[in-house]
Amino acid sequence: MCGTTQAADDSGSADEAARQVVEEYEQVVVPLEIAANRAWWDANISGKDDDFARKEAAENRLNEALADRDRFRRIERAYRAKPEDRLLARQIELLYLLTREKQLPKELLQRMTSRANQIEKAFNVYRAKVDGRELTNSRVREILKKSRDSEQRRKVWEASKGVGAVVIDDLRELVALRNQAARHLGYRDYHVMQLALNEQDQAEVLKLFDELDELTRKPFLATKQMIDEALAKQYGITVDELRPWHYHDPFFQEPPAVYDADLDGPFAGTDIVAICRKFYRGIGLPIDDVLQRSDLFEKPGKSPHAFCTDIDRQGDVRVLCNIVPNEYWMGTTLHELGHAVYSSKYIPGELPYLLRTDSHILTTEGVAMMFERFSKSGDWLKAMGVPITDLSAYNRAAARMRRDQLLIFSRWCQVMLRFEAQLYRDPGQDLNKLWWDLVEKYQGVPRPQGRSAPDFASKIHIVSAPCYYHNYMMGQLFACQVHRTIAREILKAENVADAYYTNDPRVGKFMRERVFAPGKTLPWNELTRHATGEPLNAKAFAAEFGGGA
Repeated sequence: MCGTTQAADDSGSADEAARQVVEEYEQVVVPLEIAANRAWWDANISGKDDDFARKEAAENRLNEALADRDRFRRIERAYRAKPEDRLLARQIELLYLLTREKQLPKELLQRMTSRANQIEKAFNVYRAKVDGRELTNSRVREILKKSRDSEQRRKVWEASKGVGAVVIDDLRELVALRNQAARHLGYRDYHVMQLALNEQDQAEVLKLFDELDELTRKPFLATKQMIDEALAKQYGITVDELRPWHYHDPFFQEPPAVYDADLDGPFAGTDIVAICRKFYRGIGLPIDDVLQRSDLFEKPGKSPHAFCTDIDRQGDVRVLCNIVPNEYWMGTTLHELGHAVYSSKYIPGELPYLLRTDSHILTTEGVAMMFERFSKSGDWLKAMGVPITDLSAYNRAAARMRRDQLLIFSRWCQVMLRFEAQLYRDPGQDLNKLWWDLVEKYQGVPRPQGRSAPDFASKIHIVSAPCYYHNYMMGQLFACQVHRTIAREILKAENVADAYYTNDPRVGKFMRERVFAPGKTLPWNELTRHATGEPLNAKAFAAEFGGGA
């Protein structure tokens, strides 16, 4: 009896100690986290030196608090003691993973933050310059999508990659600092560490991507052959003469416009924000307040990309976009607002702060991708009031583009995952060669002969979201799996791939109950099973492009 009483006392003591650790974090660190989020927003909106300086100072204060060794020792003791209360144990586990990464010399943390900020700022202010004229990011995309002049395309593509040469020296230093940090914490390199701290195993992720490579290689090559023939015809050249600048997207991460219908046509003069507002309200997930706090259109100094951020996990959710009326920005805006609804906007407010967020970066990317898909559905657009002249032609083109998009994106993600894994494993190798070796192997795009430039460094994710990109692909698996569940359980749809939802609050109810409600109480694979009845797998993804059921 005494032994049982002592065990119960120890358990109660462990829970109480863990509770005190969590309360201290919420009182001391959370305000610094919120301040850093606000500073990040301001810097990305303005691009001003002062705002970036405030962003860096806020991040340094947060990092200093997370790096506090006494606090980490208390977190570590609570983690080792294994609290009995499930939600408390999960919070301590997450705190341990979060703060372990920061147990580094203060100077090293600050150098990493400073270097990353310097590179991020360079990306924000960089504009491609061709023949003395600056081009916005949207203008670069427009030229690469529409121009039939191969020489103009080459110039614009090369100019878009020019940011790589601007940041390469700083990036090499940042990679070295990140690896130094990883080794300090006992990891082989930064890539291994980042995956481990995000509850993933590098070997298991690479194994999944090997399976995806097998699954997608043949259908991708068949699709690319058709795309190559169409592109060569557009430019009046042979297939053998195609180069990276012929593929419309600067990284060939999206399908080129080689389809029977102009997917951009219906969006001319269309109010993309109004469509998104109507859509999310119709499925029972209104986002009017998010739109009011967001910054949605291009302006000087502003980041040319797109993001969603949850400032305080109390509903202050914002989206940064640079909307122009085309299919790309229709999809992107749906995507970012998908992140917005999977946030403290709809995650239950009664969950503790540490659990009041998405289960994992791959699950929030998956939700965003699931909603993004409808920009390529003529039936969905028609239901949303977008006029389409030839609906059947649009649907045929959009369906093929959707299929091709899955294949093309899966191959692009192979490049990013494997490049970053090898970048951190051996940063001294010829990285330009490594990049183009992977591009040729997985995307089938030939390297430009005679070109020697750090093209890999023009991908902002390598700087600002390191070792993250594979989660987009895993998110796509999650998206297909959740969409299939909705199509079968709610819509009773026979053709899952073409199923869509517009004015059906049952969809929002499903998402709130099966995906959003657990917050971060469940790790990503447990959430996948909770939402769909199965662990994460490629079956639904394969069915999307005819690769299986």
